[in-house]
Amino acid sequence: QVQLVESGGGLVQAGGSLRLSCAASGSILRINNMGWYRQAPGKQRDFVARINEGGGTTYADSVKGRFSISRDNAKNTVFLEINSLKPEDTAVYFCTADIVSVSRARFNSWGQGTQVTVSS
Repeated sequence: QVQLVESGGGLVQAGGSLRLSCAASGSILRINNMGWYRQAPGKQRDFVARINEGGGTTYADSVKGRFSISRDNAKNTVFLEINSLKPEDTAVYFCTADIVSVSRARFNSWGQGTQVTVSS
């Protein structure tokens, strides 16, 4: 079994910053892409950022220049640095990982989400 656990969400004023973390644990052989999505109330889950095993990154246009994704491969952890927060960034943030297990199964795993609320 593999588990992803997010942390770091909270209530912050507009213009503030947060750092989200997501740690993967379990029977992991390797992790390919890791990423973040977010879902605002009443809306679909949207892509935010992705990072591959080599550190290459991709961002949604709406967060470019404000969000920064990174990872620690030794700790199977992905981070999302969120700066210049806006009220429209309010959402539940989910991490995801493309995992290869020790049994050579490959699958996509999701965390349970962490709430980010930005007050104006």
